[in-house]
Amino acid sequence: MLFTSLSFILFLALLLAVYYIVPYRFRWALLLVFSGIFYAFAGVVGFIFIGITIITTYAAARFIGSIHTSQSEYLKNAKDISRQEKKEYKEHSKKRMRVFLVPCLVVNFGILALLKYILVGRGFIGTDFILPMGISFYTFQTMGYIIDVYRGKVAAEKNIFKMALFTSYFPLLVQGPISDYKKLSETLYTPLSFSGKNFLLGFERVLWGYFKKLVIADRLLTAVSTIIGLPSEFSGAYALLGMILYAIQLHADFTGGIDITIGISQMLGIRLQENFDRPYFSKNITEYWRRWHISLGEWFKEYLFYPVSVAKPMLKLSKFSRDHFGDAVGKRIPVYISTIFVWFTTGVWHGRGLNFIVWGLGNCIIILISQELSPLYKRFHNKFPSLKATVPYKSFEILRTIFILSSLRMLDCYRDVPLTFRMFASIFTGGKYLEVLKGGFLELGITAADYIIVLIAVIIVFSTSMVQRKGGIRERLFRRPAVVQCAVIALLLITIIIFGAYGVGYDSSQFIYNQF
Repeated sequence: MLFTSLSFILFLALLLAVYYIVPYRFRWALLLVFSGIFYAFAGVVGFIFIGITIITTYAAARFIGSIHTSQSEYLKNAKDISRQEKKEYKEHSKKRMRVFLVPCLVVNFGILALLKYILVGRGFIGTDFILPMGISFYTFQTMGYIIDVYRGKVAAEKNIFKMALFTSYFPLLVQGPISDYKKLSETLYTPLSFSGKNFLLGFERVLWGYFKKLVIADRLLTAVSTIIGLPSEFSGAYALLGMILYAIQLHADFTGGIDITIGISQMLGIRLQENFDRPYFSKNITEYWRRWHISLGEWFKEYLFYPVSVAKPMLKLSKFSRDHFGDAVGKRIPVYISTIFVWFTTGVWHGRGLNFIVWGLGNCIIILISQELSPLYKRFHNKFPSLKATVPYKSFEILRTIFILSSLRMLDCYRDVPLTFRMFASIFTGGKYLEVLKGGFLELGITAADYIIVLIAVIIVFSTSMVQRKGGIRERLFRRPAVVQCAVIALLLITIIIFGAYGVGYDSSQFIYNQF
């Protein structure tokens, strides 16, 4: 059941119709029922795997939680033991906890690897097999929870049905954000009471998401698919055009889906974290990855980068490097190895192909080179202090970042590493620029009217992003008279209905990030 399908709109309308009628304390249970219905539309087989995740995570967390409780009570009452004995007791408790933590991690990451990378990737399961919906997102989300329970950051959830809701909450299954248990549980199990303001702001955000998805992303889908599908014919200038159009499509598709997710939750009185912060305004690639898919970046930083960088073998390696190669090398070892590991894993998370690994390591290499060159950048800016504040230079930094990232994303488009490098090289050697300018761009399956609609829509999105630098535009709109708010909502809804690019049977194409 896609967010952009008629069946989902009816599903959501039914949920909203009964949600605030149900007694307050039962609303989380209603969400669980509707999440189950939503998941059933993706295939009953998926229930097996998400069920295993729910049961194993719940059980492991309860066992770990009981050990934490026993430890706390023992240390509270054991007043006569030495510091060394306390340390030994805590180490023993950690070992007992790891007996439950490690199997839980192995089982759940093992299911993800088995289905996504081994059985499907190597052809042991036919191409008609559909991966359980949201398996990457709910696996990372629940494994973050079990690690937090192990670390003592959160208490283990005692109600297995609430654990099931945390795992299967339907707006998060399509493309995240990957939510932190502590923050999400505060609002998921005890949502805010009905607020006309929250409902209206959530509805506006849902419409904004549909606008980006249907008017921009799905309209460009045909042109991008045509360029990618026929690389021998559409090289050179077409490859550059495809790179630009895919950057626009991906942004509209992914941020549009997140807008719908957060908007639905706000209508239900549930707060979700933001997943984007105007990423295409980033001045370098490091800044971009702090702004794009924020929840995934935070997950990798919290549960991979930090643990790997402070692991005992890493600290020993760092000390060895300092002793033999100096502090400059020694202090870089943990950072570099951890960064490489994280970006390799990020590539694997996105897909099972070599292209995703190259994409991940490509990002990593650029980030590390930028870090090494930062003293040079600093000297340059110190020599020309006024340059950095100018609009032309800021624009150059932004366009440079977009070009680098779009070039790397060609690996996502063509899915073949040698072909990707050939197509990238053809941008500079393949010509066809006059052909494109003379009308070749109209041979990609969309009309001149489609390009004009996309251009206007992109200008609207860009202008909105610029305005939002001074505060939320929906909040400011809410302070306007009701007639103005209704007019804006009506205009946005009519625009989506008239200019939205719909698929067969009014089922729009799948969100790009749903495949991950």
